[in-house]
Amino acid sequence: MLIQTPRQEGENVLTPEALGLHLQAALTASKVQVSLYGKSWDLNKICYKSGIPLIENGMIERMIEKLFPCVILTPLDCFWEGAKLQGGSAYLPGRPDIQWTNLDPEQLLEELGPFASLEGFRELLDKAQVGQAYVGRPCLHPDDLHCPPSAPNHHSKQAPNVAQELSGGCHGFSHKFMHWQEELLLGGMARDPQGQLLRAEALQSTFLLMSPRQLYEHFRGDYQTHDIGWSEEQAGTVLQAWQRRFVQVSVRMGKGGARGCSLLLPLRSTLSLQLAQEALPQNSSQQIHAFSSTTLDDILHAFSEVSAARVVGGYLLMLAYACVTMLRWDCAQSQGAVGLAGVLLVALAVASGLGLCALLGIAFNAATTQVLPFLALGIGVDDIFLLAHAFTEAPPGTPLQERTGECLQRTGTSVALTSISHMVAFFMAALVPIPALRAFSLQAAIVVGCNFAAVMLVFPAVLSLDLHRRHCQRLDVLCCFSSPCSARVIQILPQELGDGTVPVGIAHLTATVQAFAHCEAGSQHVVTILPPRARLVPPPSDPLGSELFSPGGSTRDLLGQEEGTRQKATCSSLPCARWNLAHFARSQFAPLLLQSHSKAIVLVLFGALLGLSLYGATLVQDGLALTDVVPRGTKEHAFLSAQLRYFSLYEVALVTQGGFDYAHSQRALFDLHQRFSSLKAVLPTPATQAPRTWLHYYRNWLLGIQAAFDQDWASGRISRHSCRNGSEDGALAYKLLLQTGDAQEPLDFSQLTTRKLVDKEGLIAPELFYVGLTMWVSSDPLGLAASQANFYPPPPEWLHDKYDTTGENLRIPAAQPLEFAQFPFLLRGLQKTADFVEAIEGARAACAEAGQAGVRAYPSGSPFLFWEQYLGLRRYFLLAICILLVCTFLVCALLLLNPWTAGLIVLVLAMMTVELFGIMGFLGIKLSAIPVVILVASVGIGVEFTVHVALGFLTTQGSRNLRAAHALERTFAPVTDGAVSTLLGLLMLAGSNFDFIIRYFFVVLTVLTLLGLLHGLVLLPVLLSILGPPPEVVQMYKESPEVLSPPAPREGGLRWGLPPTLPQSFARVTTSMTVALHPPPLPGAYIHPASDEPTWSPVATSAASGSSNLSSRGPCPATG
Repeated sequence: MLIQTPRQEGENVLTPEALGLHLQAALTASKVQVSLYGKSWDLNKICYKSGIPLIENGMIERMIEKLFPCVILTPLDCFWEGAKLQGGSAYLPGRPDIQWTNLDPEQLLEELGPFASLEGFRELLDKAQVGQAYVGRPCLHPDDLHCPPSAPNHHSKQAPNVAQELSGGCHGFSHKFMHWQEELLLGGMARDPQGQLLRAEALQSTFLLMSPRQLYEHFRGDYQTHDIGWSEEQAGTVLQAWQRRFVQVSVRMGKGGARGCSLLLPLRSTLSLQLAQEALPQNSSQQIHAFSSTTLDDILHAFSEVSAARVVGGYLLMLAYACVTMLRWDCAQSQGAVGLAGVLLVALAVASGLGLCALLGIAFNAATTQVLPFLALGIGVDDIFLLAHAFTEAPPGTPLQERTGECLQRTGTSVALTSISHMVAFFMAALVPIPALRAFSLQAAIVVGCNFAAVMLVFPAVLSLDLHRRHCQRLDVLCCFSSPCSARVIQILPQELGDGTVPVGIAHLTATVQAFAHCEAGSQHVVTILPPRARLVPPPSDPLGSELFSPGGSTRDLLGQEEGTRQKATCSSLPCARWNLAHFARSQFAPLLLQSHSKAIVLVLFGALLGLSLYGATLVQDGLALTDVVPRGTKEHAFLSAQLRYFSLYEVALVTQGGFDYAHSQRALFDLHQRFSSLKAVLPTPATQAPRTWLHYYRNWLLGIQAAFDQDWASGRISRHSCRNGSEDGALAYKLLLQTGDAQEPLDFSQLTTRKLVDKEGLIAPELFYVGLTMWVSSDPLGLAASQANFYPPPPEWLHDKYDTTGENLRIPAAQPLEFAQFPFLLRGLQKTADFVEAIEGARAACAEAGQAGVRAYPSGSPFLFWEQYLGLRRYFLLAICILLVCTFLVCALLLLNPWTAGLIVLVLAMMTVELFGIMGFLGIKLSAIPVVILVASVGIGVEFTVHVALGFLTTQGSRNLRAAHALERTFAPVTDGAVSTLLGLLMLAGSNFDFIIRYFFVVLTVLTLLGLLHGLVLLPVLLSILGPPPEVVQMYKESPEVLSPPAPREGGLRWGLPPTLPQSFARVTTSMTVALHPPPLPGAYIHPASDEPTWSPVATSAASGSSNLSSRGPCPATG
């Protein structure tokens, strides 16, 4: 397509000068040739040609084939200059080369009359109203030396009135079958009060190419291709090579052009005319916008193509972040290699999941290639961070061989819950009947399943290997080298502390520790427990009161305190290095968030955000235009913008299927066409023209030959037994009227005057319907081509000869019953999505009414392929979201065994989805299948931010505030690390050349990640602290309330805090213990540097204390 607009907006283009520039651009673009398979291919060979007639004379047939014009819809066809775009030529002795610029078909037939019988061809041209073709039309520039004398303004030399000539549209070489309406040629039209065309702001020309199938059929068996093994694949290669050559010439001329070409759109492809831009002068007042199906394919291919650079860049960023965030100053505790291995493991899982999708035949689309690699990696890395953080926080007394099991026991539920929620959510979203959404959902569910398997089955082995490295005191990442921090030894010798104090700076510590011995009657064992409840120094000031922070600790704390008094700095870390996200959550974030006034502020702010989002949701519009996808500032975007503004026309077809009798359903077919034509969006046919459908053309042709037969019969030129003296049309009617449709007696001469081909109601005689269809298809190729019927099965070929009246020639083969046919229409005025939806609903309603009459029909075309999704998009979106929320509730309730918590999680997820939808409205993002995919995915992604916090809340003892704070301490770091890693992966999308990817993917997914982080770490803890359910764990023993209030320390000394009373059924045991690190056999016994951070109270750590207490079992003594 070629669109010409003025550089100054509002300027009139209906001038000879503007049309002259349009001609220059079109001519420049149509001169490209390409050599392939030893043949030369130009536009005249590969363009679409409408209905080339069959002629017995081979020489005349080849000449007509060379001259037969291409179908070019252009305003230049109103003038003689339109003939210059037709490249065909022929040669006759004694006269110049015959071209459309000098061809008068009437005169040519007179010259050829003595050499060949062309009466049938003459009648064909007369019925098509070809006349003098282009030489009888006015010249844009009558001073042109080649302007034919037959042009109306040749002698006057006056420039034509362009607006008057273009009023009502233009015609191709056939006035009857090739009428280009104004809306196809002109844009931005203005008229006077009487409706006369005054001005226009845009011109449009459309070149039609054959499809590969049509090009193959056209040259099959031809002498030009008999020696190259001609095939449909070669035909497609020719078309692509021609367009590639076209682009190369365009690039060589200085301004580039389209990128590489790919496949043509089926049936009729629009030809790009980007080379046409080079034909205009630099100072021209006009500008050319060009586009092609190949350019569109390139754009969509680039849009859907996986960018290796972005994927690799995103994964490298995640690798770097995972490594850096898990590195520690103490080499024996660093986990940088674990981070690297985890990201690589998830990357392999994503690749395997996508490969499995390919094996299963699930189609890939833009959402799959642009979003899923980063989204799946972010989700998988979240679980990696969670397991790694939990592994380092395992109780210090856990045996080496049980560390991995302890980690999975504490975090396996969270990982399983989030992964199962993701898979269920995506599988449920696949129930929505939108192909793009279904494909993405299935692929996401499969990839998440592969991630889950890798994280639960392979990553624990990675953690175990790293544990072995730490036990052997090897460097992180460079595990072949020993750690320099492996020679520190601290001993606690068995000395008695008389007053329970320890002098500052002493290197040997002796402590009297109370142990509780308890006999378990059920297991017949004695359990001896050494609770780590003592702390050498009182804690700093408690920001939230003794409910949250009170003295508590373990031997690890004791060692850390003692080491803090040492002046050595052999392996001590800097103060800033001791800061981490868990420290921040425990000492600063949780105390601030869980204060009463902070909770009120959080609830108010999130309520305001929800209210604004509800308003923003009303601003979201449906739709996705090509101008949203194509990069802004490019020639392609300029063309699409001009086309959308001036030429919002769409060619569609009303397809009728098999399963009903066409011959006896003609009235229903006419009614269907009438209903469809009355739709608001359908471009009406001019009153002077018959509807452009095969059934109307077929009926009118039958009426024409019936009239010719009646006239010949009345004049005696046709008799009962002969039609030799009749006209061509009269002879055709004669043969058709004889047909009976009976194989035994196919002919009945008595029917010649007793029946009509078309009855008084305008219906074709049913018994003659398929026989007449064969005759019409063979005798009226121009009408058939103009109707775009595309019959299947195609009627058989039949060659008419009125002089042959033998029995075989009189028997006309009937066409097979039709299984496919179509009526073409043009839709206009479709600017907004609501316009498309209205047109689609009207077309569907018309087909539904026809279905009640027994006609099976459906509309076809780009509006019905790309915009039909909006008929039920919002309904399916709400259905998918509701299904996802219900499934998430059920999964969480079943795995957590707590519907209360599941309800709070679903509430937060619903708020996230509503807020994301509202923010899309404020950002001007339209709703289509791709945003719906992201909105559906937001439910699954939100689970990642909420479930870990909720599970931490359920598995902690104490008040709601205390449990919320402890949940934040445990999950703040992994959740934040997962969010940051996801954002780093998405950061690569920001470098895309497509604004659509940046706005619809990067921005939306970034907002989603930030919303998930805020809701999971801010809103949910506040809701849990107010409405949270009771804990799901119980303490092994209770401590005296006095423990919460430690005794004041003596000046210059440190004191153990010991409970004065013991629970019932426990016996007091006093023991001395020596702790030596040489290096320690267990990573849990590593020396921790002194810390000023507050520690949790016994209540806060009661859930973990059972696993961290030193215990011994023995046989229970017999009791009398």
